[in-house]
Amino acid sequence: MKKKETRSTDEVLKILTLSVKQVLDAATRTEITYSPVIQKINKTCLQPDIGCFVLFDGGFSGLVIINFSQAAAMELYHDYMTSMGMPEEELATLFTSDDVSNVLGELTNQIIGNFQVEVKRKLRTSIKQNQPKMIVVNKDIMISINTPIDKPQYRKVSFETANHRPFYVEIAMEKTEFIDLFPVEEDKVFDIDSMFT
Repeated sequence: MKKKETRSTDEVLKILTLSVKQVLDAATRTEITYSPVIQKINKTCLQPDIGCFVLFDGGFSGLVIINFSQAAAMELYHDYMTSMGMPEEELATLFTSDDVSNVLGELTNQIIGNFQVEVKRKLRTSIKQNQPKMIVVNKDIMISINTPIDKPQYRKVSFETANHRPFYVEIAMEKTEFIDLFPVEEDKVFDIDSMFT
């Protein structure tokens, strides 16, 4: 008898990692890269220069944080806006600009939206999110989920923009396992490029 396949928190993070890459590749028309290893961390923090966080719940609960350096934030903002046809002279020049935060907030919203679709497709469970919040920060701010989660799991993945500027994705979620009771066929893959055409 075939052993049932078990997937865990790290499988969820893999899905999130691919959502980050797919959305940002398509939005900026550049190549976003990520570390092949996942870091286990002890807490989640908003870190300088721009931090974004979003809560999700449903089939499982958690928190996603994306921390952008000033340089990474400006590069992603620039590449996204110019790919949408915005003239260079009309772009914001300061990372503290509302335009930059709004664009990163929108991209984060698209990332989590794609993540929801992929969780449904691959794990056959549903999650819902709140509206992402963007904050310009000059020091680390610890952030946690205000719900009684038993044995929270904390993970971090390092990313780089096309010009090798770092940013980081952190996730905190309840410890959970997904065990295949029956063979599961994945639904059709969502075409991420259709969001930007």
